[in-house]
Amino acid sequence: MGKPHRIGIVGLGVISRAYLDTLRDAPAIAITAVADLNEERAATVAATLPSATAMTVGELLASDQVDTVLNLTIPAAHAEIALAAIAAGKNVFGEKPLAVTMEEARAIMDAAQAAGVHVGSAPDTVLGTGAQTARAAIDAGLIGRPMAATATMVTPGHEAWHPHPDFYYLPGGGPLLDMGPYYVAALIHMLGPVRSVVGSASKLRDERTIATGPRAGETVAVSVYTHVSGVLEHESGVLTTITTSFDARATKAAHLEVHGDLASLVAPDPNQFSGDVLVNDPVTEQWNPLAASAGYVDAARGAGLLDFAAAIAEGREPRANGAIALHSLDVMTALLQSADTGARVEVTSSVDRPAVVPLTEKSEWRGDTSSV
Repeated sequence: MGKPHRIGIVGLGVISRAYLDTLRDAPAIAITAVADLNEERAATVAATLPSATAMTVGELLASDQVDTVLNLTIPAAHAEIALAAIAAGKNVFGEKPLAVTMEEARAIMDAAQAAGVHVGSAPDTVLGTGAQTARAAIDAGLIGRPMAATATMVTPGHEAWHPHPDFYYLPGGGPLLDMGPYYVAALIHMLGPVRSVVGSASKLRDERTIATGPRAGETVAVSVYTHVSGVLEHESGVLTTITTSFDARATKAAHLEVHGDLASLVAPDPNQFSGDVLVNDPVTEQWNPLAASAGYVDAARGAGLLDFAAAIAEGREPRANGAIALHSLDVMTALLQSADTGARVEVTSSVDRPAVVPLTEKSEWRGDTSSV
């Protein structure tokens, strides 16, 4: 088994709870340090983790007890923390998006390559049985040659549930950069990289009202598009129509559909790790569920970080890697550029699809068994 991979967490907001639920007792890693701008919060979290010490951000980045920095800060701080961690010789695994701009994202990847460290990024939901079973079915030719796809994410906005939703409406937020990474990453895994996009976007209103928590009734300014639609042209020739919105109440559309020349497939919500994959029988016209055939079983936030740590130890490329995060951001910022200019935009990056995740039981991907 060797020594656990040592993790230092920067940023202990809402999303950190989901990571901690997965990571706090995973034998393959040890959370050795936590840091937050709110020092009291850091101390409180550290008290729940037997191996962790509460530190300032600077102390954590300099600590020789940290191998990888888990960057759970707001999007606007992603690049600053990642670059500082890399400069300190540490690997980085961050929340999505990789950065707010492509310039920042490329700087992260270039710095990591020069320093000889690794970059990983959420979303790791794509490593669950939902997206991976869908990918395995497509790769096996179950729907024939893929021709088109749709991706639909509709919600009235995160201010309905998040007590501090300000960053969702600042650069780096909005429905595309916040929720789009789940959909774009799943599409890359299933259908490969994207070479060009056409996009259009709008903003329904200039402010949002917080509905819950200590700031309920307070308004926050909106400085980003809150409805983005577009078409992605994959390098394979598949055309994906994508819609992400914080302006609509509900939809009956599937989260992800892929249409081939033999059949069509519905993949589950890419913001979840599991769910039914349905394939349309062209004879009976019935939608039939597929048994899970690939992916991490019962996965949760943090599974990608465990894969990241294992990949480093094994000398392979992590599946939730920085290259996919860079390409996803490239696709999304190209959509926003197209919306601004009204022109088709070429995507400047490309990426290789990671190997499909074999169907892996929870005890194995967590490192609970000696076979890992």
